[in-house]
Amino acid sequence: MPAGDPPISFNRLVRLLITFTVAVLLLRLAIGLFTGGEGGSAAPSPSASPSRVEKSPQRELPRCSRDEKRVKLDEYTQWASSLLDTSFALKSSYEPPDLVSVEQAGFDGEFSVRRLMIEDLDSLRAAAETAGNPVDIAAAYRSYIAQDSLYRRRVQTEGVAVAKAKTALPGHSEHQLGTTVDFKTAGQLDVDAAWESTPAGKWMAKEAWKYGFVMSYPAGESRATCYWYEPWHYRYFGVEKAREIHGSDLTVREFLWEEMSLE
Repeated sequence: MPAGDPPISFNRLVRLLITFTVAVLLLRLAIGLFTGGEGGSAAPSPSASPSRVEKSPQRELPRCSRDEKRVKLDEYTQWASSLLDTSFALKSSYEPPDLVSVEQAGFDGEFSVRRLMIEDLDSLRAAAETAGNPVDIAAAYRSYIAQDSLYRRRVQTEGVAVAKAKTALPGHSEHQLGTTVDFKTAGQLDVDAAWESTPAGKWMAKEAWKYGFVMSYPAGESRATCYWYEPWHYRYFGVEKAREIHGSDLTVREFLWEEMSLE
């Protein structure tokens, strides 16, 4: 300090330290926003809630790339262990041999699912109704051709980037397995991202795993799942495996990826 300059007061020193600290924090925040965002092709859902607690999977999850890989299936028996995402896909000819109408589970409509899940699907329907939160089905089995048609419509109406984030390419959809159902509130025409905040959506999020169903694309997990939040999209695994997935605090994709590493 040059001779004759007055000493820096304590209060001024405190203000300088506070200003410096705030500047550092703002710089770190700006860097985080610049480098953040969803991985792969996924984009954040406007209504998605923050991510769950940080998880520690044993095997690093691959990025949501578009490197095509075919799922190895053994006579349709691997329906509960087949990982489908932006990379892993089913053959175009894959069609479960035991598809039946959802009417066998007490639902109205023209949708089909695999026979092996009918009993638990019926139990879920009855339990939701008993709880005062009746649910219905908005979509179920979807063939490769039907998925291709859906994806093309989404591209035309919403653009390629949004279509890829919201809709699986043909072969990559869990609906083709015949064990995936899109639910909605009974009596409603459709369902949206706010459904998990409704009585029926809340009931499903809390209870569905007890009947063998797990939400594939939960809120705040686009980086892990590769797709936007879909609170209506539930995949059937059977009661025992659904309990394992629910208790693991992993998404379906994370759980199946780690399961593959043990084979």
